Amino acid sequence: MQRRQYNSLIKWKLSLTRKPLLIKGARQVGKTWLMKAFGKGEYEKCVYINLESNKRLQQIFSGDFDIPRIITALEIESSVTIEAQNTLIILDEIQEAPGAITSLKYFYENAPEYHIISAGSLLGVALNRQTSFPVGKVDFLELFPLSFPEFLEAKDETRLLKLLVSKDWQLINSFKSKYIQFLKEYYYVGGMPEAVWSFVQTNNFEEARSVQKKILAAYEQDFSKHAPNEIVPRIRMLWNSIPAQLSRENKKFIYGAVKPGARSKDYELAMSWLIDCGLIHKVNRVAKPAIPLKAYEDFSAFKLFIVDTGLMSAMADVDVRTLIDGNILFQEFKGALTEQYVLQQLISEGWSVYYWSAENATAEIDFLVQGTGTLLPIEVKAEENLKAKSLKLFHQKYHPAKAFRTSMSDYREEDWLINFPLYAINELS
Repeated sequence: MQRRQYNSLIKWKLSLTRKPLLIKGARQVGKTWLMKAFGKGEYEKCVYINLESNKRLQQIFSGDFDIPRIITALEIESSVTIEAQNTLIILDEIQEAPGAITSLKYFYENAPEYHIISAGSLLGVALNRQTSFPVGKVDFLELFPLSFPEFLEAKDETRLLKLLVSKDWQLINSFKSKYIQFLKEYYYVGGMPEAVWSFVQTNNFEEARSVQKKILAAYEQDFSKHAPNEIVPRIRMLWNSIPAQLSRENKKFIYGAVKPGARSKDYELAMSWLIDCGLIHKVNRVAKPAIPLKAYEDFSAFKLFIVDTGLMSAMADVDVRTLIDGNILFQEFKGALTEQYVLQQLISEGWSVYYWSAENATAEIDFLVQGTGTLLPIEVKAEENLKAKSLKLFHQKYHPAKAFRTSMSDYREEDWLINFPLYAINELS
Protein backbone atom coordinates (compact mmCIF):
# COMPACT_ATOMS: atom_id res chain seq x y z
CA MET A 1 0.00 0.00 0.00
CA GLN A 2 1.52 3.31 -1.11
CA ARG A 3 1.10 6.55 0.85
CA ARG A 4 1.80 9.87 -0.81
CA GLN A 5 3.26 11.30 2.37
CA TYR A 6 6.17 8.87 1.92
CA ASN A 7 7.56 11.38 -0.57
CA SER A 8 7.23 14.11 2.05
CA LEU A 9 9.36 12.00 4.38
CA ILE A 10 12.05 11.66 1.72
CA LYS A 11 12.12 15.45 1.31
CA TRP A 12 12.41 15.77 5.08
CA LYS A 13 15.35 13.35 5.17
CA LEU A 14 17.22 15.26 2.45
CA SER A 15 16.49 18.74 3.80
CA LEU A 16 19.50 20.75 4.90
CA THR A 17 17.34 22.35 7.60
CA ARG A 18 15.86 19.09 8.85
CA LYS A 19 14.42 19.11 12.38
CA PRO A 20 12.94 16.27 14.45
CA LEU A 21 9.59 15.41 12.85
CA LEU A 22 6.19 15.09 14.54
CA ILE A 23 3.49 13.21 12.61
CA LYS A 24 -0.07 14.08 13.64
CA GLY A 25 -3.14 12.07 12.74
CA ALA A 26 -6.09 10.17 14.16
CA ARG A 27 -5.72 6.67 15.49
CA GLN A 28 -5.35 3.98 12.80
CA VAL A 29 -4.72 6.28 9.82
CA GLY A 30 -1.42 4.46 9.24
CA LYS A 31 1.22 6.53 11.08
CA THR A 32 3.12 3.54 12.48
CA TRP A 33 3.09 1.68 9.16
CA LEU A 34 4.34 4.74 7.30
CA MET A 35 7.20 5.39 9.73
CA LYS A 36 8.34 1.76 9.72
CA ALA A 37 8.10 1.49 5.92
CA PHE A 38 10.15 4.66 5.58
CA GLY A 39 12.76 3.39 8.02
CA LYS A 40 13.02 0.07 6.21
CA GLY A 41 13.14 1.61 2.75
CA GLU A 42 15.41 4.61 3.26
CA TYR A 43 17.82 3.71 6.10
CA GLU A 44 20.29 0.97 6.88
CA LYS A 45 19.00 0.68 10.45
CA CYS A 46 15.84 1.63 12.27
CA VAL A 47 15.12 1.93 16.00
CA TYR A 48 11.41 1.71 16.82
CA ILE A 49 10.18 2.53 20.33
CA ASN A 50 6.53 2.57 21.37
CA LEU A 51 6.34 4.80 24.45
CA GLU A 52 2.81 3.67 25.29
CA SER A 53 3.95 0.14 26.03
CA ASN A 54 7.54 0.84 27.09
CA LYS A 55 7.57 2.10 30.67
CA ARG A 56 11.37 1.97 30.95
CA LEU A 57 11.86 4.51 28.21
CA GLN A 58 9.15 6.73 29.68
CA GLN A 59 11.34 6.96 32.79
CA ILE A 60 14.44 7.73 30.73
CA PHE A 61 12.71 10.77 29.25
CA SER A 62 11.53 11.93 32.67
CA GLY A 63 15.14 12.60 33.68
CA ASP A 64 17.55 15.09 32.19
CA PHE A 65 17.90 15.66 28.45
CA ASP A 66 21.50 14.60 27.98
CA ILE A 67 21.49 13.32 24.37
CA PRO A 68 24.35 10.75 24.68
CA ARG A 69 22.53 9.28 27.69
CA ILE A 70 19.25 9.02 25.76
CA ILE A 71 20.99 7.47 22.74
CA THR A 72 22.64 4.87 24.99
CA ALA A 73 19.24 3.98 26.48
CA LEU A 74 17.70 3.63 23.01
CA GLU A 75 20.57 1.37 21.90
CA ILE A 76 20.21 -0.86 24.96
CA GLU A 77 16.44 -1.11 24.54
CA SER A 78 16.54 -1.84 20.80
CA SER A 79 19.83 -3.78 20.57
CA VAL A 80 20.76 -1.53 17.62
CA THR A 81 23.90 0.57 17.41
CA ILE A 82 22.71 4.03 16.44
CA GLU A 83 24.79 5.83 13.82
CA ALA A 84 23.48 9.30 13.10
CA GLN A 85 23.69 9.25 9.30
CA ASN A 86 22.19 5.82 8.60
CA THR A 87 19.77 5.15 11.48
CA LEU A 88 16.18 6.32 11.79
CA ILE A 89 14.90 6.75 15.36
CA ILE A 90 11.11 6.33 15.68
CA LEU A 91 9.34 7.36 18.87
CA ASP A 92 5.73 6.19 18.56
CA GLU A 93 2.89 7.30 20.87
CA ILE A 94 5.23 10.05 22.05
CA GLN A 95 2.45 11.81 23.94
CA GLU A 96 2.72 9.10 26.61
CA ALA A 97 6.08 10.54 27.68
CA PRO A 98 5.87 14.35 27.79
CA GLY A 99 9.60 14.49 28.42
CA ALA A 100 10.16 12.81 25.06
CA ILE A 101 8.40 15.69 23.32
CA THR A 102 10.58 18.17 25.22
CA SER A 103 13.72 16.19 24.33
CA LEU A 104 13.17 16.96 20.63
CA LYS A 105 14.32 20.52 21.37
CA TYR A 106 17.65 19.23 22.66
CA PHE A 107 18.09 16.85 19.74
CA TYR A 108 17.59 19.82 17.42
CA GLU A 109 19.91 22.16 19.33
CA ASN A 110 22.63 19.77 20.47
CA ALA A 111 22.51 16.79 18.10
CA PRO A 112 20.82 17.80 14.81
CA GLU A 113 22.66 15.02 12.96
CA TYR A 114 20.20 12.42 14.28
CA HIS A 115 17.15 11.52 12.19
CA ILE A 116 14.13 11.36 14.51
CA ILE A 117 10.46 10.84 13.65
CA SER A 118 7.75 10.72 16.28
CA ALA A 119 3.98 10.27 16.20
CA GLY A 120 1.00 9.81 18.44
CA SER A 121 -2.70 9.07 18.10
CA LEU A 122 -3.52 11.65 20.77
CA LEU A 123 -0.63 13.95 19.95
CA GLY A 124 -2.90 16.93 19.32
CA VAL A 125 -4.36 16.62 22.82
CA ALA A 126 -0.89 16.31 24.34
CA LEU A 127 0.46 19.33 22.48
CA ASN A 128 -2.34 21.51 23.78
CA ARG A 129 -1.49 20.47 27.34
CA GLN A 130 2.28 20.53 26.91
CA THR A 131 3.82 23.40 28.86
CA SER A 132 7.33 23.03 27.44
CA PHE A 133 6.65 22.29 23.80
CA PRO A 134 9.72 22.89 21.60
CA VAL A 135 8.28 25.73 19.51
CA GLY A 136 10.24 26.20 16.29
CA LYS A 137 12.41 23.16 16.99
CA VAL A 138 10.38 20.51 15.17
CA ASP A 139 8.86 19.90 11.75
CA PHE A 140 5.24 18.77 11.39
CA LEU A 141 3.52 16.35 9.03
CA GLU A 142 -0.17 15.48 9.10
CA LEU A 143 -1.43 12.09 7.96
CA PHE A 144 -5.03 11.47 6.94
CA PRO A 145 -6.89 8.35 5.74
CA LEU A 146 -6.17 7.21 2.20
CA SER A 147 -7.44 9.65 -0.41
CA PHE A 148 -9.40 8.41 -3.41
CA PRO A 149 -6.23 8.36 -5.59
CA GLU A 150 -4.46 6.30 -2.92
CA PHE A 151 -7.48 3.98 -2.86
CA LEU A 152 -7.13 3.48 -6.62
CA GLU A 153 -3.43 2.72 -6.15
CA ALA A 154 -4.26 0.19 -3.43
CA LYS A 155 -6.62 -1.53 -5.87
CA ASP A 156 -3.83 -1.58 -8.47
CA GLU A 157 -5.76 0.79 -10.75
CA THR A 158 -2.68 2.90 -11.47
CA ARG A 159 -3.58 3.33 -15.16
CA LEU A 160 -6.91 4.90 -14.27
CA LEU A 161 -5.12 7.13 -11.76
CA LYS A 162 -2.52 8.26 -14.29
CA LEU A 163 -5.32 9.06 -16.70
CA LEU A 164 -6.95 11.32 -14.08
CA VAL A 165 -3.65 13.10 -13.48
CA SER A 166 -3.26 13.67 -17.24
CA LYS A 167 -6.61 15.54 -17.32
CA ASP A 168 -7.36 14.08 -20.77
CA TRP A 169 -11.06 14.66 -20.17
CA GLN A 170 -12.25 13.11 -23.41
CA LEU A 171 -10.54 9.83 -22.60
CA ILE A 172 -11.49 10.07 -18.92
CA ASN A 173 -15.16 10.38 -19.91
CA SER A 174 -14.85 7.11 -21.82
CA PHE A 175 -14.09 5.34 -18.53
CA LYS A 176 -16.63 7.25 -16.46
CA SER A 177 -18.52 4.12 -15.38
CA LYS A 178 -15.32 2.59 -13.95
CA TYR A 179 -14.47 5.73 -11.98
CA ILE A 180 -17.99 5.97 -10.57
CA GLN A 181 -17.98 2.31 -9.54
CA PHE A 182 -14.69 2.73 -7.66
CA LEU A 183 -15.92 5.99 -6.13
CA LYS A 184 -19.00 4.24 -4.73
CA GLU A 185 -16.72 1.57 -3.28
CA TYR A 186 -14.66 4.31 -1.66
CA TYR A 187 -17.79 5.90 -0.19
CA TYR A 188 -18.43 2.61 1.60
CA VAL A 189 -14.89 1.40 2.39
CA GLY A 190 -13.33 4.82 2.98
CA GLY A 191 -9.65 5.39 3.53
CA MET A 192 -8.75 3.80 6.86
CA PRO A 193 -5.78 1.60 5.86
CA GLU A 194 -6.93 -1.58 7.60
CA ALA A 195 -10.39 -1.36 6.04
CA VAL A 196 -8.91 -0.71 2.59
CA TRP A 197 -6.42 -3.56 2.97
CA SER A 198 -9.19 -5.95 4.04
CA PHE A 199 -11.35 -4.96 1.06
CA VAL A 200 -8.51 -5.17 -1.45
CA GLN A 201 -7.56 -8.65 -0.23
CA THR A 202 -11.08 -10.11 -0.03
CA ASN A 203 -13.26 -7.85 -2.23
CA ASN A 204 -15.76 -8.30 0.60
CA PHE A 205 -17.65 -5.22 1.76
CA GLU A 206 -18.71 -6.88 5.01
CA GLU A 207 -15.09 -7.57 5.93
CA ALA A 208 -14.37 -3.86 5.50
CA ARG A 209 -17.43 -2.95 7.57
CA SER A 210 -16.29 -5.27 10.36
CA VAL A 211 -12.94 -3.44 10.48
CA GLN A 212 -14.72 -0.07 10.53
CA LYS A 213 -16.90 -1.12 13.46
CA LYS A 214 -13.79 -2.18 15.39
CA ILE A 215 -12.16 1.18 14.71
CA LEU A 216 -15.28 3.02 15.89
CA ALA A 217 -15.33 0.88 19.04
CA ALA A 218 -11.66 1.75 19.65
CA TYR A 219 -12.50 5.44 19.36
CA GLU A 220 -15.26 5.03 21.92
CA GLN A 221 -12.75 3.36 24.26
CA ASP A 222 -10.36 6.28 23.74
CA PHE A 223 -13.09 8.67 24.86
CA SER A 224 -13.39 6.86 28.19
CA LYS A 225 -9.69 6.17 28.64
CA HIS A 226 -8.10 9.48 27.67
CA ALA A 227 -10.66 12.29 27.85
CA PRO A 228 -11.54 14.08 31.10
CA ASN A 229 -14.36 12.16 32.78
CA GLU A 230 -16.67 15.16 32.94
CA ILE A 231 -16.79 15.62 29.15
CA VAL A 232 -16.91 11.97 28.01
CA PRO A 233 -20.73 11.82 27.69
CA ARG A 234 -20.70 15.07 25.70
CA ILE A 235 -17.94 13.80 23.41
CA ARG A 236 -20.04 10.71 22.63
CA MET A 237 -23.21 12.71 22.01
CA LEU A 238 -21.47 15.24 19.77
CA TRP A 239 -19.56 12.56 17.83
CA ASN A 240 -22.67 10.46 17.21
CA SER A 241 -24.73 13.48 16.12
CA ILE A 242 -22.51 14.39 13.16
CA PRO A 243 -24.01 12.07 10.47
CA ALA A 244 -27.52 13.33 11.27
CA GLN A 245 -26.36 16.94 11.32
CA LEU A 246 -24.83 16.56 7.85
CA SER A 247 -28.03 14.95 6.55
CA ARG A 248 -29.97 18.15 7.13
CA GLU A 249 -30.47 20.48 4.17
CA ASN A 250 -28.67 23.22 6.08
CA LYS A 251 -25.56 21.40 7.26
CA LYS A 252 -24.55 24.12 9.71
CA PHE A 253 -23.83 22.53 13.08
CA ILE A 254 -26.63 23.07 15.61
CA TYR A 255 -25.92 22.42 19.29
CA GLY A 256 -29.62 21.86 19.91
CA ALA A 257 -29.49 18.88 17.55
CA VAL A 258 -27.04 17.18 19.93
CA LYS A 259 -29.32 17.69 22.91
CA PRO A 260 -32.39 19.93 23.22
CA GLY A 261 -31.45 23.16 24.94
CA ALA A 262 -27.70 22.59 24.52
CA ARG A 263 -25.48 25.66 24.24
CA SER A 264 -22.03 26.18 22.79
CA LYS A 265 -20.31 26.44 26.17
CA ASP A 266 -21.65 22.98 27.07
CA TYR A 267 -19.81 21.30 24.19
CA GLU A 268 -16.76 23.49 23.46
CA LEU A 269 -14.33 21.26 25.37
CA ALA A 270 -15.78 18.07 23.85
CA MET A 271 -15.46 19.52 20.35
CA SER A 272 -11.90 20.72 20.97
CA TRP A 273 -10.91 17.26 22.22
CA LEU A 274 -12.27 15.57 19.08
CA ILE A 275 -10.54 18.14 16.84
CA ASP A 276 -7.24 17.71 18.68
CA CYS A 277 -7.49 13.92 18.22
CA GLY A 278 -7.96 14.40 14.47
CA LEU A 279 -11.37 12.70 14.60
CA ILE A 280 -13.38 15.65 13.31
CA HIS A 281 -12.81 18.57 10.94
CA LYS A 282 -14.36 21.95 11.68
CA VAL A 283 -15.18 24.04 8.60
CA ASN A 284 -15.93 27.64 9.54
CA ARG A 285 -18.13 30.04 7.64
CA VAL A 286 -16.57 33.17 6.18
CA ALA A 287 -18.59 36.35 6.45
CA LYS A 288 -16.93 37.78 3.37
CA PRO A 289 -15.29 35.84 0.52
CA ALA A 290 -12.04 37.80 0.38
CA ILE A 291 -8.31 37.10 0.65
CA PRO A 292 -7.12 35.98 3.12
CA LEU A 293 -10.13 33.85 3.99
CA LYS A 294 -8.88 33.28 7.52
CA ALA A 295 -9.30 36.99 8.26
CA TYR A 296 -13.05 36.74 7.61
CA GLU A 297 -13.91 33.62 9.65
CA ASP A 298 -17.24 33.61 11.46
CA PHE A 299 -16.54 31.33 14.42
CA SER A 300 -20.20 31.19 15.40
CA ALA A 301 -21.21 29.26 12.28
CA PHE A 302 -19.52 26.06 11.15
CA LYS A 303 -19.95 22.52 9.85
CA LEU A 304 -18.45 19.41 11.41
CA PHE A 305 -17.19 16.43 9.41
CA ILE A 306 -15.58 13.24 10.66
CA VAL A 307 -12.19 11.85 9.75
CA ASP A 308 -13.31 9.35 7.11
CA THR A 309 -16.09 8.75 4.60
CA GLY A 310 -16.17 5.02 5.24
CA LEU A 311 -16.46 5.50 8.99
CA MET A 312 -19.40 7.84 8.43
CA SER A 313 -21.07 5.17 6.28
CA ALA A 314 -20.52 2.71 9.12
CA MET A 315 -21.84 5.11 11.78
CA ALA A 316 -25.02 5.59 9.72
CA ASP A 317 -25.29 1.83 8.97
CA VAL A 318 -25.47 2.47 5.23
CA ASP A 319 -26.18 -0.80 3.45
CA VAL A 320 -23.81 -1.62 0.60
CA ARG A 321 -26.64 -2.39 -1.84
CA THR A 322 -28.26 0.95 -1.08
CA LEU A 323 -25.00 2.76 -1.80
CA ILE A 324 -23.84 0.81 -4.84
CA ASP A 325 -27.22 0.29 -6.55
CA GLY A 326 -28.96 3.46 -5.43
CA ASN A 327 -32.17 3.87 -3.45
CA ILE A 328 -34.67 6.70 -3.33
CA LEU A 329 -34.73 6.55 0.49
CA PHE A 330 -30.98 7.18 0.49
CA GLN A 331 -31.03 10.47 -1.43
CA GLU A 332 -30.78 12.84 1.52
CA PHE A 333 -27.88 11.02 3.17
CA LYS A 334 -26.11 10.65 -0.17
CA GLY A 335 -25.68 14.43 -0.17
CA ALA A 336 -24.09 14.29 3.27
CA LEU A 337 -21.78 11.47 2.25
CA THR A 338 -20.74 13.28 -0.92
CA GLU A 339 -19.93 16.48 0.94
CA GLN A 340 -17.94 14.47 3.50
CA TYR A 341 -16.02 12.85 0.63
CA VAL A 342 -15.19 16.17 -1.05
CA LEU A 343 -14.06 17.75 2.22
CA GLN A 344 -11.82 14.74 2.92
CA GLN A 345 -10.18 14.98 -0.51
CA LEU A 346 -9.63 18.74 -0.27
CA ILE A 347 -7.95 18.39 3.12
CA SER A 348 -5.77 15.52 1.89
CA GLU A 349 -4.55 17.80 -0.92
CA GLY A 350 -3.54 20.48 1.58
CA TRP A 351 -6.34 23.00 1.02
CA SER A 352 -7.58 25.13 3.92
CA VAL A 353 -11.35 24.82 3.63
CA TYR A 354 -14.19 27.19 4.56
CA TYR A 355 -17.79 27.70 3.44
CA TRP A 356 -19.84 30.79 2.64
CA SER A 357 -23.49 31.65 3.15
CA ALA A 358 -25.41 34.85 2.60
CA GLU A 359 -26.50 36.79 5.68
CA ASN A 360 -30.15 36.18 4.81
CA ALA A 361 -29.45 32.45 4.24
CA THR A 362 -30.73 32.63 0.66
CA ALA A 363 -27.56 31.11 -0.76
CA GLU A 364 -24.70 28.92 0.39
CA ILE A 365 -21.45 27.73 -1.19
CA ASP A 366 -20.54 24.30 0.16
CA PHE A 367 -16.80 24.92 0.20
CA LEU A 368 -14.51 27.87 -0.40
CA VAL A 369 -10.75 27.44 -0.76
CA GLN A 370 -7.95 29.89 -1.38
CA GLY A 371 -5.69 29.39 -4.35
CA THR A 372 -2.71 31.50 -5.41
CA GLY A 373 -4.13 34.99 -5.29
CA THR A 374 -7.68 33.81 -5.97
CA LEU A 375 -10.69 32.15 -4.35
CA LEU A 376 -12.24 28.91 -5.60
CA PRO A 377 -15.95 28.42 -4.75
CA ILE A 378 -17.05 24.77 -4.92
CA GLU A 379 -20.64 23.55 -5.02
CA VAL A 380 -21.17 19.82 -4.35
CA LYS A 381 -23.83 17.72 -6.10
CA ALA A 382 -24.31 14.05 -5.26
CA GLU A 383 -25.57 13.02 -8.70
CA GLU A 384 -25.82 14.79 -12.08
CA ASN A 385 -28.11 17.59 -10.90
CA LEU A 386 -26.55 20.56 -12.66
CA LYS A 387 -28.57 23.36 -11.10
CA ALA A 388 -26.24 25.76 -9.30
CA LYS A 389 -28.40 28.65 -8.10
CA SER A 390 -26.22 29.56 -5.11
CA LEU A 391 -23.06 29.36 -7.19
CA LYS A 392 -24.61 31.62 -9.85
CA LEU A 393 -25.61 34.18 -7.23
CA PHE A 394 -22.11 34.05 -5.73
CA HIS A 395 -20.54 34.54 -9.15
CA GLN A 396 -22.76 37.50 -9.99
CA LYS A 397 -21.97 39.19 -6.68
CA TYR A 398 -18.25 38.46 -6.21
CA HIS A 399 -16.97 37.59 -9.72
CA PRO A 400 -14.43 34.85 -8.86
CA ALA A 401 -11.94 33.97 -11.61
CA LYS A 402 -13.20 30.36 -11.52
CA ALA A 403 -16.31 28.72 -10.09
CA PHE A 404 -16.57 24.95 -9.67
CA ARG A 405 -19.46 22.54 -9.42
CA THR A 406 -18.47 18.96 -8.65
CA SER A 407 -20.89 16.17 -9.54
CA MET A 408 -21.16 12.81 -11.26
CA SER A 409 -21.42 14.64 -14.57
CA ASP A 410 -18.53 14.89 -17.05
CA TYR A 411 -15.93 17.62 -17.04
CA ARG A 412 -17.13 20.66 -18.94
CA GLU A 413 -16.26 24.32 -19.09
CA GLU A 414 -19.20 26.67 -19.47
CA ASP A 415 -19.42 30.44 -19.64
CA TRP A 416 -18.49 31.09 -16.01
CA LEU A 417 -18.60 27.60 -14.51
CA ILE A 418 -16.44 24.48 -14.61
CA ASN A 419 -18.08 21.14 -13.82
CA PHE A 420 -15.49 18.90 -12.17
CA PRO A 421 -16.26 15.17 -11.80
CA LEU A 422 -16.39 14.03 -8.19
CA TYR A 423 -13.93 11.24 -8.94
CA ALA A 424 -11.40 13.81 -10.16
CA ILE A 425 -11.76 16.38 -7.35
CA ASN A 426 -8.19 15.71 -6.16
CA GLU A 427 -6.95 17.22 -9.43
CA LEU A 428 -8.68 20.54 -8.74
CA SER A 429 -6.36 23.52 -9.13
